[in-house]
Amino acid sequence: MYIGSLKLKNPIFSAPMAGISDLPYRLIMKRHGTALVYSEMISANGLFYSGKATRKLLQSSPEEHPLAVQLFGDTPERLAEATKQVDEHGDLIDLNLGCPVRKVIRSGAGSALLREPEKVARIVAAVRRATTRPLTVKIRSGWDHDSVNFTEIARIAVEEGVDAITLHPRTRSQMFGGSADWTQIKALKKAVSVPVIGSGDLFSAECIKTMFEQTGCDAVMVGRGGYGNPWIIQQALELLADKPETQPSTEERFAVAKEHLGLCLKTFGPQKTLGHMRKHLCWYARGMENSASFRSSINQTRTINEMSTLLDNFFTSSLESDAQ
Repeated sequence: MYIGSLKLKNPIFSAPMAGISDLPYRLIMKRHGTALVYSEMISANGLFYSGKATRKLLQSSPEEHPLAVQLFGDTPERLAEATKQVDEHGDLIDLNLGCPVRKVIRSGAGSALLREPEKVARIVAAVRRATTRPLTVKIRSGWDHDSVNFTEIARIAVEEGVDAITLHPRTRSQMFGGSADWTQIKALKKAVSVPVIGSGDLFSAECIKTMFEQTGCDAVMVGRGGYGNPWIIQQALELLADKPETQPSTEERFAVAKEHLGLCLKTFGPQKTLGHMRKHLCWYARGMENSASFRSSINQTRTINEMSTLLDNFFTSSLESDAQ
């Protein structure tokens, strides 16, 4: 698959997610077969004011490339300048026109821009002039049920030079509630000439295969379905190749959870890792026996050694149960 000049080995991508798609997470997803990983949302204003926290989001590794850098902001000039600053960090630039979070909306960015098609045109045009790299946008269906305008926004983006469009087919007012309307992805595929990337409610390999079949999309973007489940990528590739999907063993779950913890510790140090990895380790344990007790314990850990010991004990117990 191609997005502009960027050649990708398969059509399954890992989504940009604030607080989730950091370097350790991206490396895990890349090692499990995803063709393209996205950075967390990076604020154009944060880059403009030289914010240290914003700069840290650009931390990367050669192993994870190709990497898409996602920007958000509300003015063409700031986003164009931000694009120039991050151009060397990624292989593709993505503009967030769909984030529904209130803090982002209040700044006029994210899905707030869906209410201003003319501004979208100016933003995309300015960013297109600022980079020669492939350029994409990620959008939602619209602001609310009465203003569904994804085809209008998409056509504007294409006219101004984007190379692909990702659609999460929920409105801003829906947040993540209800069901994603995949028929809108199919409609978008018919409406534009560039590749369409489908997103929303991809929680299993079967869901991924079904989205391809029902919508005709060119690629899919896995978000929440990848939490503690990087195996979803390879499983989907197996189903798409008409092969049975391979289920991870307890040993594999344990190994990847430990790997993720180690990557986080190496990248961020113990203090941030302790808070950050609690949710990830809970996701890796999801669906396993005694996982509720494990979640309760892991969320009360105060040191990395304590966290690591709890992780070891939980999976060792599970392995012993499997052996009986």
